[in-house]
Amino acid sequence: MNPENSRRHFDGWRLMLFYAIVLAIFAFYGLRLFTLQILRGAQYTARAEDNRTVTIHTQTTRGLIYDRNNIVLARNVPSYNITITPAYLPDDEGAIQNIYRQLSALIGVPVSKGTTDEATVKNFVPCVSDLGIVQVVEIADSLAPYSPVQIKCNVDENTAMIVRTKTSDWPGVGVEVQPVRDYPTGSLTAAVVGFLGPIPASLASQMEAQGFVTNRDKIGYAGIEDQMNQVLMGKNGEREVEVDVAGQEIRDLKPPVAPVPGDSVRLTIDTRLQLAAQTALVNEMNYWNNYFNNNDMTNGVVIAMNPKTGEILAMVSYPSYENNRMARFIPAYYYDQLENDPLKPLLNHAISAQYPPGSAFKLAPSLGILNEGVVTPDQKIDDPGKITVMQRFLNNEVGVPQDYVCWIYKSTGHGHGLVDFLTGIAQSCDVYYYKVGGGYQNEVPNGGLGIYRLGTYAKAIGYGSPVGIDLPGEVGGLIPDPKWKRINKGEDWATGDTYIATIGQGYVLSTPLQVLVSAATIADDGKVIQPHIVKDILDPQGHVIQTVQPKVIRDITKDPVIQVFDQYGNPTGQTKTVAPWVVNLVKEGMRKVVVDGTAMAEFKNETIPTAGKTGTAEYCDDIANSRNLCAPGNWPAHAWYVGFAPYDNPEIAVVAFVYHGDEGATVAAPIVHQVIRAYFNLKTIDAENAASPQP
Repeated sequence: MNPENSRRHFDGWRLMLFYAIVLAIFAFYGLRLFTLQILRGAQYTARAEDNRTVTIHTQTTRGLIYDRNNIVLARNVPSYNITITPAYLPDDEGAIQNIYRQLSALIGVPVSKGTTDEATVKNFVPCVSDLGIVQVVEIADSLAPYSPVQIKCNVDENTAMIVRTKTSDWPGVGVEVQPVRDYPTGSLTAAVVGFLGPIPASLASQMEAQGFVTNRDKIGYAGIEDQMNQVLMGKNGEREVEVDVAGQEIRDLKPPVAPVPGDSVRLTIDTRLQLAAQTALVNEMNYWNNYFNNNDMTNGVVIAMNPKTGEILAMVSYPSYENNRMARFIPAYYYDQLENDPLKPLLNHAISAQYPPGSAFKLAPSLGILNEGVVTPDQKIDDPGKITVMQRFLNNEVGVPQDYVCWIYKSTGHGHGLVDFLTGIAQSCDVYYYKVGGGYQNEVPNGGLGIYRLGTYAKAIGYGSPVGIDLPGEVGGLIPDPKWKRINKGEDWATGDTYIATIGQGYVLSTPLQVLVSAATIADDGKVIQPHIVKDILDPQGHVIQTVQPKVIRDITKDPVIQVFDQYGNPTGQTKTVAPWVVNLVKEGMRKVVVDGTAMAEFKNETIPTAGKTGTAEYCDDIANSRNLCAPGNWPAHAWYVGFAPYDNPEIAVVAFVYHGDEGATVAAPIVHQVIRAYFNLKTIDAENAASPQP
């Protein structure tokens, strides 16, 4: 074979293979280019746009919270943070280390501490981590070198000013000013005002869609900060900027949108009366704790309200917490301490805790027994101090004898004797209410008022469901009936259940606010006013843009809200009202309480005519059990008193509750008395100030 021909044949084969490979490569890249530019061009163009554009949400200013006299309860104060922008540090490592050493000496953060392993970087949170300056800057440099990272948060203003004067000597080191919530009245109003916290994961998507930034912006976690969060938060501003690959801003792509400050909220609370109420509560508890040489009285509630408008003038839940400690971040140890405290200081006991109301509840059956004709106002019921009732779970069973005693019997061995309606309220006669509530032989036939009718009157004046105050966490209490007991206790209703429910014991539970609303309903001639704590809303310039108007939930003398039941306890579908004379007579009974009844000793020298109702509610909860206090027939008791003034034209209604306070007339009534006095003293002072010429 000719070598020349062989070489040509070989070279031709190799050439064809070379062309094929080149063609395949061009085909591959051509197809890839077609895919990237044509088929997926829009997707990659959008991704490139995302890489070069960043949306920056400019932080807005949260609205303020005031009391009714424009005393600031929540405001924003500047917090100074020391930052370092890694990209702006000097190129010389020696110069950098010199800056770190000087800065460390000033702010107390070590130059180097810890490591920057993967786990540390993943869990890194500025100002919360325990890393040194070097480690913090390394992490920031790897993530966003042109973004400032916080080295030390919440430094004092003097330190911040020193750092600012060092700007030319310390390139890359700066001062960041952030608004931080401050609560001038602190724990005094914490239960009402609340506090802020970080945006939780459950709300992150929702809040980010509204332009807020997780790990920076905060939302309300309790009180008005929570309830009015949307009003107070405002709206963040927005900038769309172009950045380079290192994250450095190049230019604005659109005109910036300025942040919209939040509106402010003015409350109905009078901080001066709030202080007077808390002082009265704490002093009274301390007095009796010293008297008995123990520390049994540890928590309580005082609420003051205008019964005609529903404005809450004071709301004390004691003990409280220091919401200023939550201002910048929520310390885990402090929050755990509050959570595990058996007194539950984070809970607003005025609206979120349920207790047996005791004799303060007797206003409900008082309305019922007259309106239903169970007794007449002048009818005398005998109170021998103790009665024996056959305890039955079913109507046709024989039952077992059960004694029921009046409160006075425990100390005197006898009862109140013959008791009419007004005396029954004034002396808080338990046997009177046992008989009229559950029936007693021929003296009060046909089972008395009965549990179903008792329930409808109680619910009509505010018990058994939330009253609708504009605060988060309100609970509804409990007005029991046979159906509830079968479902929740697995037992039939007993005769005695009706007896003790009539005096606000047994399964009956209520919040202090519900007790207050029930008394305010009587004070206002049958009108159930919705309590509210927001007075009006102000724009950022301080102009009123919305005012909360009083709301009448119902008028029991005009609105047919009382259910009618047949003899078997079944609702007939009919409803009726409460006769005005019935409400007036109950109101007269409350006046008699302070004139010659259970609260006479406390109010005998008071020149302002008042009315009220005492309550001593036996209880046996986990705390009492743990202290072996639940002795049969001698349970511990809470102290209640609810009253209003002036009697003829009420301006203020007040309830006081003292956990483990025992006698309402002795412990709770003085607290209410002091708050009423403080209210009228403040009213006199305000009138004098208004009349005097202003300088």
